[in-house]
Amino acid sequence: MLPARTYSVSINRDWRVLYEAIWRPEVFPKWASGLSESDLRQEGDQWFADGPEGSITIRFTPHNDYGVMDHFVDTGDGQEIHVPLRVIQNGDGAEVMLTLFRQPGMDDEMFARDAKWITRDLRALKNFITG
Repeated sequence: MLPARTYSVSINRDWRVLYEAIWRPEVFPKWASGLSESDLRQEGDQWFADGPEGSITIRFTPHNDYGVMDHFVDTGDGQEIHVPLRVIQNGDGAEVMLTLFRQPGMDDEMFARDAKWITRDLRALKNFITG
């Protein structure tokens, strides 16, 4: 088992409307800083991008009725990193939750850096949606 932390942001939108606005992979670069500088390209069910540390391959969960936006990132070493991402109902609004798994070999400093990155991206998502 990998240690994990879940980060979230509350957004004043119906969760279903929010999910429909952001579930498509081509929307991710508008708020996910690791993809913002990249030309996201699709080939079959895989997407390719230039990540902060080189070329990456991403598989996204297909559109669904449950607000699941999981994605699986291969950074080139052949190991996929699962990134659970959910949009759920929070009263009249939505909660967007992303779980960060501490990967093998990731020290405290790297884990903290990734946590800050996720927090920044979730704030960027909220700003993107609420303008």
